[in-house]
Amino acid sequence: MDIVLSIITVNYNGLDYTCALIDTIPFGSLPMEVIVVDNGSAHDEASELAARYPQIRTIRSEKNLGFAGGNNLGIQAAKGRYLYLVNNDTEFPSPWNVEAMIERLESSAAIGVVCPKIRFAWATKPIQYAGYTRLSSITLRNHAIGYGEEDHGQHDVPHPTPYAHGAAMMLKREVISEAGLMPECYFLYYEELDWSLQIRQAGFDIWYDPCSTIFHKESKTTGQNSALRTYYVCRNRLLFARRNISGIHLILCYIYIIGIVSLRDMLKYLLKGRTDLLKATLRGIRDFKKIR
Repeated sequence: MDIVLSIITVNYNGLDYTCALIDTIPFGSLPMEVIVVDNGSAHDEASELAARYPQIRTIRSEKNLGFAGGNNLGIQAAKGRYLYLVNNDTEFPSPWNVEAMIERLESSAAIGVVCPKIRFAWATKPIQYAGYTRLSSITLRNHAIGYGEEDHGQHDVPHPTPYAHGAAMMLKREVISEAGLMPECYFLYYEELDWSLQIRQAGFDIWYDPCSTIFHKESKTTGQNSALRTYYVCRNRLLFARRNISGIHLILCYIYIIGIVSLRDMLKYLLKGRTDLLKATLRGIRDFKKIR
């Protein structure tokens, strides 16, 4: 039987979260495979997962390849016509209605990627993502439509969106052959935005479809105020600008990010005694020039 759907998730020292995700997948609902990439976890969590869930496929990487690298390992091993990349700190509701996303992809040859409605997993489960607005070419700012809103059905109309969300995106297999794999130069953060541009440049549309929902626990691996997150967000914001903006807009973007945003953040970290975050910001500014 041909595999219709490959669900791919990346695990990094997150066994409990990955197990919680797998427990919400309704195996047998359609021809599918579940691939877990253990991305350099301190212990061999791939073996633990394989023993606990014999119906899944596991891939063990001894080295942490980053978000893109881990997903790319899973993509290259996948056999499904459609690939569903989901964070391991997400969970599916019941009913999961993933078939609606497949139907959206099948509705037009131009649609290459579709994202579900993403809601936070806590409390009243407010909306995290109902599509994105476009990034400013100078500030690199945009916003997730519906972010923080209670879900009363106000974002229940499917629509095209300029960027997919890294927590949950389903794509046709042919997108990979036309647009390439997810860019691995970022390691963490901004890769899905860059990839979205690659996908659109290859001639595919990206859609948001609220007929399917996923719940996201958000940043359980890196932490919201960690030096790791601060470093990569700072570095990769500049890297994204260099890769995708040119001319006077790139110069203005550098001025804004380094001269306004980073300076403001470093002053804030200094006043709060977070020298670790201040140093992480400085390293991010220094290191983006080294990445190719």
